[in-house]
Parts: sequence; structure tokens; C-alpha cells
Amino acid sequence: MTAPNELRLLPWLGPDSKPCYLSTDDRGGYVSRLADNIETVQLGSAEELMKEAFELVDNRDANLDDLRHLAQDLASALRDVLRVAASRGHLLAASECRRI
Repeated sequence: MTAPNELRLLPWLGPDSKPCYLSTDDRGGYVSRLADNIETVQLGSAEELMKEAFELVDNRDANLDDLRHLAQDLASALRDVLRVAASRGHLLAASECRRI
């Protein structure tokens, strides 16, 4: 079984907006694959949003409501990307410890 320090931070929130973790030795299991797929979608969405953001910011005719909506979307995307980075960093550190 996975050691407590090797729990995987999942890319979604649980009840009361608390982080969800996965404890498994099977990196190819259903929940692991689902998490991998969701992380891929989140990173792709953030990349597309970043492109849209540069276009909107360069548009001198952009209105305040569009900019507010952009800021909300960017904040959500940043939250997701940071969660992915934390999860992958933790997995990398855990796999490095197993090699030693």
C-alpha cells in the first residue's frame, strides 16, 4: 500500500472544497488514469485561456465585464495548474525517494 507521504493529490476538490487524495500502488488504475486525463484537460484549457487572455488584453475595445470574466477564468485556471504542479512534484519526489 502507498505510504502516507506518497498520497496523490487529485485534480478535483471534495466536499467542503477540501483536497482529495488517492492512495494506491497502481499508477495505471482507473482513478489514476482519470486524474491523469483531467490534469491533461486542465493544462490544455489553461493554455487556451492564456492565448485568449493575450488577445483580450491587447484589444483596446475590451469592456470591463469581459476583463472581469477573464480574471475569474484565469484565477480558476491558475488554481488548477498549481494543483497539478503540486501533485506532480509530490509524485516526482516520492518516486525519487523510492530509488534511493
